[in-house]
Amino acid sequence: MAGHGPLRALDERLGRAVAAGALPPSAAEFFADLGNATVALPVLLTVMVWSAWRGWRRTRRTAMPEGPVARWWLPPLAAALAAAAVPALIAPLKLWLARPGPPAMAGAAHDGFYPSGHGATAAVAYGVAALLLTRHQRWWAGGRAARTRAPALAAGAALLNLGVGVGLVRRGYHWPLDVLGSWCLAGVLLAAWCAVCDRWGRAADDGR
Repeated sequence: MAGHGPLRALDERLGRAVAAGALPPSAAEFFADLGNATVALPVLLTVMVWSAWRGWRRTRRTAMPEGPVARWWLPPLAAALAAAAVPALIAPLKLWLARPGPPAMAGAAHDGFYPSGHGATAAVAYGVAALLLTRHQRWWAGGRAARTRAPALAAGAALLNLGVGVGLVRRGYHWPLDVLGSWCLAGVLLAAWCAVCDRWGRAADDGR
């Protein structure tokens, strides 16, 4: 990715084609802005607070001393750690790879554009928010409603992140593989969130 090869040349050719595409710049800018931490993180924080409140309230109502319900704080806490891991991982990767950005970003304060911080922030924030609204709720709010919402929320999060990625490339902020790399990193963090929460839930179920 940092060197000169056929993959990088193909990526930059695709990026120039998207940047010259028919998507209106205003719409592209809107979607790109959804990857800003000032937009994505408040959305995640709102869902985290709501999820924690619902879990705490149900714990008080059921008075269960053990089990997944009593550990209502784990999924929101894991969500916060996943969000915090994004800049902690993105910054050194950008410095290490030092991939130049598109022509529109010439003269930027740094040369590292791979992976995209906006892309990873959006993917983790909106992805974990969707998981909190579905996967976590099946432990303490009844699984049927959460399973009914899951496909729609998953599709919405995927389309939202696709819009962010296209917007970033259309506005010339990133190359396509910058965005793809950020999605791969976000996928690892989302999988880690699921593994931590599922393992805790199974342990609680086994101990009851």
